Amino acid sequence: MKKLILLLIIAFSTSVVAQIDKMEPPFWYEGMNKSEVQVLFYGKNIAENTVSISNNVVITNVIKTENPNYIFITIDSKNVSAQTLKFSFKKGKKSFTKDFEIKKRRENSANRKSFDASDVMYLLMPDRFANGNESNDSSPKLQEKANRSLPGGRHGGDVQGIIDHLDYIQELGATAIWSTPMCEDNDKGYSYHTYGQSDVYQIDARYGSNEDYKRLAAEMHKRDMKLIKDYVTNHWGAEHWMFKDMPTYDWFHQFPGYAQSNYRMTTQYDTNASKRDAKYCMDGWFVPSMPDLNQSNPLVLNYLIQNAIWWIEYADLDGYRVDTYSYNDKEGIAKWTKAITDEYPYFNIVGEVWMHDQAQISYWQKNSPIAKIQSYNSYLPSVMDFTMHDAFGNVFNEDNASWSDGMIKFYDNLANDFLYDNTNNLLIFLENHDTGRFNEIYKNDFKKYQLGMTLLATMRGIPQLYYGSEIGMAGDKGKGDADIRQDFPGGWKGDTNNAFSASGRTAEQAKYFDFSKKVLNWRKNKEVIHTGKLTHYIPENNVYVYFRHNDSETVMVIINNSKDNQKVNLSRFEENVKNFTSGKDILSNQNFDLKQELSIEGKTSLILELK
Repeated sequence: MKKLILLLIIAFSTSVVAQIDKMEPPFWYEGMNKSEVQVLFYGKNIAENTVSISNNVVITNVIKTENPNYIFITIDSKNVSAQTLKFSFKKGKKSFTKDFEIKKRRENSANRKSFDASDVMYLLMPDRFANGNESNDSSPKLQEKANRSLPGGRHGGDVQGIIDHLDYIQELGATAIWSTPMCEDNDKGYSYHTYGQSDVYQIDARYGSNEDYKRLAAEMHKRDMKLIKDYVTNHWGAEHWMFKDMPTYDWFHQFPGYAQSNYRMTTQYDTNASKRDAKYCMDGWFVPSMPDLNQSNPLVLNYLIQNAIWWIEYADLDGYRVDTYSYNDKEGIAKWTKAITDEYPYFNIVGEVWMHDQAQISYWQKNSPIAKIQSYNSYLPSVMDFTMHDAFGNVFNEDNASWSDGMIKFYDNLANDFLYDNTNNLLIFLENHDTGRFNEIYKNDFKKYQLGMTLLATMRGIPQLYYGSEIGMAGDKGKGDADIRQDFPGGWKGDTNNAFSASGRTAEQAKYFDFSKKVLNWRKNKEVIHTGKLTHYIPENNVYVYFRHNDSETVMVIINNSKDNQKVNLSRFEENVKNFTSGKDILSNQNFDLKQELSIEGKTSLILELK
């Protein structure tokens, strides 16, 4: 008996299976442009093993770091068809194996179509949109539990809640969804925004599973809608498993430990900036709970590239929005962006560049004429138009126009379009999850909402709507972020008001929704709005007139930001109206004679299809 036990112990010691805690990526795909995949293995003293792989696949590199719990093994998957490979680990007489699957790739995956100016993007926060599965409101594996009574707590919204209300978003006229991040965030509190991620290969269990997220994309594609993932390259959360046991000391920026970013993004290109200031912008931490990733470390950069590509393939994504883009190491983030667009030539990525000057924003767009001066190219196709957002935030309260106030702010914003390489690929928005809410700023003045939505729907660029604006939702940022991120009414069982259904909306909510639906659905099939040329005229009496036109169609937009009725002499716009006799307003269905003076009421707009 003792001899048998001894033999069993010896047999077990030569075939150990439990040494790997993490393998990332968990699998890869055949036929990738990035055929060399670097597989991270994490486990107690994993680096003390020698490694081999089955099926004659070539290991091209093995990297061991100062932390013996990590080993990075690069294999070449070129010409490797879909199959399961086997990594073999050996130390002395002890050995174990780990399967690594190469999966079949979707047909024509590399040429997937992404979001563009023909789309309307609907931004939502999953925790605050709708609770479709109450059983996952809390998770035993995650620290923060559901508490809807706490404004900054977890409220229970999830992936299923989004799926349940895709028809609502589609009816509104939106064609794409940008959701704030959904990967796991295990912070003790305030984790609902999910920007402090603790595992970037796992959907937060309180939102659902990876399979649920994949199903969301599939359900959207059935409706010809697009899913845009919010990706964070600049930082992770302090609960990330790699921060707790770092692969290398310089995986995160160290000062040592924490140092606050100065947030001065101008130092990224300021020729007069001190090296210290530039370092504290790029390398400083956004907040103490978000350790700053070091994209100049090749292991970090490659990890982020592979993770981004993996999610595109796995979930069948249609685009990325990148958080805090201009805080990253600018050379590293350019390599990250180029690697993704090299793999997917038509894939769109929009970066958050929260600045208030067009030249400074333009610097970060691909092929920028501004960045070209410094021989820099970010390769980022799209940037967020924060200067236009600035105008949206105060113009409609400026009733008395002056040299610099009123609708001239929109005119001046567009006058600087020459600074951009591609103005059709700018993301334009009234508000988002970080800004003051439009309806709060304008005290739920419906006429001002109509002015804003008219501009958003007819302006060059890609319109983005923030969830709830279309039913008049407001919220005071001065009270904290939770107030601008309130629960969508009707997303939870027991809600007395269900704004997802026409019968459940109040009269006020219906007024906002119906207007939004009308203008956004009209926009859907208007190529002249998506890609047509824009010609505008200097505002007079706070009335702004511009045209969207191509070879087959012309649309005239008139915005009267004055409180008073205005007469508009159309002869001033002869170059754009000379071939037309009438215009039909898509908002009121009223016809206007273009040979006569036009009258427009105060704080109203017209969208005229010219004939």
